[in-house]
Amino acid sequence: MNIYLICTGNTCRSPMAEAILRSRGIDNVNVRSAGIYAQDGQQISPHATTLIEEANMPHTPWSRMISSEDLEWADVVLTMTEAHKMALLYSYPTMKQKTFTLKNFVKFGAGEDVHDPFGGNLETYRQTFDELSRIIDVLERRLMEQQP
Repeated sequence: MNIYLICTGNTCRSPMAEAILRSRGIDNVNVRSAGIYAQDGQQISPHATTLIEEANMPHTPWSRMISSEDLEWADVVLTMTEAHKMALLYSYPTMKQKTFTLKNFVKFGAGEDVHDPFGGNLETYRQTFDELSRIIDVLERRLMEQQP
């Protein structure tokens, strides 16, 4: 399964989610991330990098903007917020059948949005990293159940 994780600038949430999911090493699961308003090649947040490196996870250190090629590649597109989902579907309405918020896709708790740590301190980023880890725990179980 090819999973495409989307946030705003691809410098905080989606790179952390990508690193967490990739670190799980789930067979036949490939992951990429991008941002709705990202620019290719910007360095991801120093706080996101710190947390990913503390956890010794492989990661992509540079931002990517959404591409139609990556959207076609993806089996499922998971956004960090409902607003991301709506913006993505406005530009790419044919992606509706495979686009969900991350929380909705895994049926995780109340609300649709993953907290945005942008502009916060390391502890704020750590809270989002921990939230993403818990959500991806559920996603991992779901993906493992689908494997033959």
